[in-house]
Amino acid sequence: MPQPQTREPASLAELLESPEFHAITARKNKVSLMLTLAILAVYFGFIFLIAFRKDLVGANLTANVTWGIPMGLGVIAAAWVLTGIYVVWANSRYDVMVENLRKKWGK
Repeated sequence: MPQPQTREPASLAELLESPEFHAITARKNKVSLMLTLAILAVYFGFIFLIAFRKDLVGANLTANVTWGIPMGLGVIAAAWVLTGIYVVWANSRYDVMVENLRKKWGK
């Protein structure tokens, strides 16, 4: 892969107005929005189940445990998984894009 050409150090305003910077921030915002919507769907789905399907959430899984307990743990696990997805994406793609932009702009 060819190395990006380095530019003379530019003003912060030029960097913030560059198409590369806008592409990076748009991509980060898109990923963040998708993951945020996913966790909101999981969380509010759980809350709606509690509100409207008490019979399902309150049904016994074992003698002392209802289905609500593993569902609640699933919400927590989903938050961890979605955070992990973001970390992997940020480390493998976002950081590379930022580093390339830094090299190009001489920062």
